[in-house]
Amino acid sequence: MSHGIRLFGTDGIRGRVNKSPMTPENVLRIGMAVASVLKDDHGRNMVLIGKDTRLSGYMIESALTSGICSMGMNVTLVGPIPTPGIAFLTRTLRLDAGIVISASHNPFGDNGIKIFSSAGFKLSGDIEGKIEQLVADEDFPAKRPTNEKVGKAYRLDDAVGRYIEYIKSTIPREIDLEGLRVVVDTANGAAYKVTPILLRELGAEVISINDRPDGININDNCGSLHIDCLVDAVKKNNAHIGIAHDGDADRTLFVDEKGNAVDGDMILGMWAPEMKKEGKLKGNGVVATVMTNLGIERYLSLKGIKLIRTKVGDRYVVEEMKKGGYNFGGEQSGHIIFFDYNTTGDGPVTALQVLYLMRKKNRLISELTSDIELYPQVLLNVHVSGERVKGKDIKESPEITKVIEHATRKLGDKGRILVRPSGTEPKIRVMVEAEDGKMAKEVAEDIAEVIQNSVRGF
Repeated sequence: MSHGIRLFGTDGIRGRVNKSPMTPENVLRIGMAVASVLKDDHGRNMVLIGKDTRLSGYMIESALTSGICSMGMNVTLVGPIPTPGIAFLTRTLRLDAGIVISASHNPFGDNGIKIFSSAGFKLSGDIEGKIEQLVADEDFPAKRPTNEKVGKAYRLDDAVGRYIEYIKSTIPREIDLEGLRVVVDTANGAAYKVTPILLRELGAEVISINDRPDGININDNCGSLHIDCLVDAVKKNNAHIGIAHDGDADRTLFVDEKGNAVDGDMILGMWAPEMKKEGKLKGNGVVATVMTNLGIERYLSLKGIKLIRTKVGDRYVVEEMKKGGYNFGGEQSGHIIFFDYNTTGDGPVTALQVLYLMRKKNRLISELTSDIELYPQVLLNVHVSGERVKGKDIKESPEITKVIEHATRKLGDKGRILVRPSGTEPKIRVMVEAEDGKMAKEVAEDIAEVIQNSVRGF
């Protein structure tokens, strides 16, 4: 790998399997670099590795383990487990780092590497930069341990059980879920055991769908990006609620008893006032992103709660929460972060917190969100071939700038426009909100058309 190549995106390292950077050779070097940068002479000299259910997970796991052990660090393997489970276990087992092998909501042909610090947070940009420099350095490693100083690999068989028991501890002991009929779509991914077992052990009647991973069916027309099958299952089974995770279960979306989708914005709007009422909302604020619906901001404002916006990506939400001393935040996509319980978006924890609130209030989720009004929002994706587009490419295009300025004047104070490159895919995302849904659609399509005609110049 040559100098200067950026490995890390907004959510770790990600790419097509057996294409750079996700080749076994590169992953081996990534493992070596991770061990060199994160090894703590005063720590346990141990890295935790978990994964989702992708076929390529075995290959990536082997290469990563070899690289880490070759530099004298030990590895504990836990197999398929949600990303937030790795953050939790890394922190509570007091390990030097935790790694998740996953490409989140992407198709099975992609894979990725997410790295957590000993404190359970995603790595800072500076630490990521050090890892990238070593991977690109042809002289690295200059020296490797030998004999008894080579690392070992172990297995931890009860990781999922430990995580489940911890999630239960986030609600009062006297609360159970008896009488609730819940449909759970685990996207044939990392939570295929966790969430169904968790809810059944608390007394819920669970109908589990898309819970038979075969290595290639992860996120395949199922899970949080494809909730149609969840909607159908909720209606068919007369369920009280439906829950959908993505492949690594760091996000969760819901479907109410009527089959209506309930996204991350609605969860923020539903839970924040309750936390404030209980005196648990630190800073009297909620951290969200530029994608969060304007309706949520105005709803929370009426409740006396401020909304702080960041760039898109749960890492930016977490950074702002740490900086501002907030304990609740999230994204429209379903990354919900309860700092009181975990250091990252936690799908199973979010699912249980929503069910707990339903039980506590003795109300359905449709009733808990009935007074929240969202603005019509249109989101379009413009595919871009080749290198990932940067924000400055959009700003420096006179054609794109002109159409955005015109659309902004057209909407006035009755809407919002956001045009940004994806941090994980070769796409430019166009989001338009307006009080009038028809106008939002027209404006979004106009902008997307100009971008499509301009991308050849990037």
